Amino acid sequence: MTNRACLAGLTVGDGLPVAVVGALNVSPESFYRGSIMTQGDDLLRAAHAMRAAGAAFVDVGAMSSAPYLAARIPESQEADRLGWAIDLVVRKLDLPVSADTSRGAPARAAVDAGARIINDVTGLTGDAGMAQVVAGSGVGLILMASERGEGGGGDPMKMVRARLEESLDIARQAGIDPSRIVVDPGIGFFRNQGMAWQDWDCVVLARLSALRDLGRPVCIGVSRKSFIGAVAGEDDPGRRLPGSLAATVAAVLSGAQLVRTHDVADTVQAVKVAEAIRRAGEQS
Repeated sequence: MTNRACLAGLTVGDGLPVAVVGALNVSPESFYRGSIMTQGDDLLRAAHAMRAAGAAFVDVGAMSSAPYLAARIPESQEADRLGWAIDLVVRKLDLPVSADTSRGAPARAAVDAGARIINDVTGLTGDAGMAQVVAGSGVGLILMASERGEGGGGDPMKMVRARLEESLDIARQAGIDPSRIVVDPGIGFFRNQGMAWQDWDCVVLARLSALRDLGRPVCIGVSRKSFIGAVAGEDDPGRRLPGSLAATVAAVLSGAQLVRTHDVADTVQAVKVAEAIRRAGEQS
């Protein structure tokens, strides 16, 4: 089985180079200050630098999705932020853009502004209308697994797989073309499972290959996240780049095919080395 998908004209998956995606935020509430760009000129400079450093596309968020932050804003405000930012980047840079949102109205505003991918951290379970927005617009889709209020523990990969299978089923029922879907195991989004969240995330990263038989390429987002801080003893997200690169290499060796990051240039270099090591292992 060859796992491949097409996102905004980019084919990712088996036998292809790992793609790197630049993460940008126009939400002042976001956990990493270095990713926040609320002024147009700053946003364009950052997006341009990411493209020059090798980003396949940029992923723009307008409301923090970090599960430990109380950062929810009105849907109309998120839609306005997304529409403004994506329109600017698409018009000025002609760069493919993904919208990081889990709500239908912001997703529609993003698509209308030129977004070609929706990155939904709830895997289509946060808003009943989201699947129809994606199906009707024909955009690519990143489905992420996330905790949905329940705790109790158990095997991390069993729960992640169950969440992704549920999301893929929603997409299928909505008529979304599976060749436009990538899955994400939700690093940082399972925090009440009877084990330390950093241990949960490490288990998931070590066992990414268990997701292969879902038939979809795997996206990973580890950049500057709290599990790195917990493992390395570093509270400041601004000082977590070394741990982010280490986790990225581990993810690529474990099977990640798309990597979302705040630090494109450093991550591109780390990914190239990890891919070379992975190829060498496959050939030996």
